[in-house]
Amino acid sequence: MKKKKRINKHKLSFLQPTPTLPTSYTVNLAVIGDTHVGYANSRSVFNSFLPRVVSNGNKRYIIFGGDNAHALGAPSTADARRYYQQFKDIVDRNLGPRNIYYRTSIGNWEDTSRNDSRNLFLQFFNSLTGRVDIPRTQGLVQHVWLDNGTGTFSQESINLLNSLDANHYYIIDFHWPLDVPGVNSVVGQDHVISSQQTQQFFQAIPVNVRSRILGIFTHHAHVFFQRLTNIHPNFPNTPFFVTGCSGAYKCSTVDSGYYDVTLTIQNNRASMNARKVILN
Repeated sequence: MKKKKRINKHKLSFLQPTPTLPTSYTVNLAVIGDTHVGYANSRSVFNSFLPRVVSNGNKRYIIFGGDNAHALGAPSTADARRYYQQFKDIVDRNLGPRNIYYRTSIGNWEDTSRNDSRNLFLQFFNSLTGRVDIPRTQGLVQHVWLDNGTGTFSQESINLLNSLDANHYYIIDFHWPLDVPGVNSVVGQDHVISSQQTQQFFQAIPVNVRSRILGIFTHHAHVFFQRLTNIHPNFPNTPFFVTGCSGAYKCSTVDSGYYDVTLTIQNNRASMNARKVILN
């Protein structure tokens, strides 16, 4: 009688089912703007503001919309540098231990040669335009930031929009709001870019990418505004937002806050939900 062959169970381990990613999962981020560290007690306001943002939910990424530092109003280049450093210190102290990444657009109080502000922005933060994968989205969703801090889009910004491809979904952020329907009912006309600049922005996005823009976030006005549909004939389902403020400069209690954003990834498709959060 033949002996039964002993099976080494360890050699069969490769037959066991491997864990798979869930078919649906979410990624939490925040969009913040207009801190103006260096003006009055903005540093103190932001120092208590940011910890409340990162402790709400499970933040994996932060988008800052510019005017982080009150650089244009600084008495000197040394003061402007100090404002940038103070902002970055607060950010690093709160985001670093949690491994939360961030990028920032440039604001009108920063996009200037006065006090060497534009160069300081580049030293302390990132390039004036760019695109990067949002963490935990497996490269499916990208954050695109543009430079319109002077009230007009830089050519680099337009070139970047031209280069977008249909392999990703996008969240786009820049400082000055677009001239979309209804915006002037909340935002003053002097804080909105021209209709020509608005049209240039929309036309620069390739046709096959337009349905993949999850949301457009802007800042500058220190008020909240949102329009969720029909912001442009070619973008009927793209939501548009103006974020409030996070410092002391012209920041009312009803507009001190941020957008809490949840991305939902399912079957290689992405969707976005943004919720206004008031902090006062």
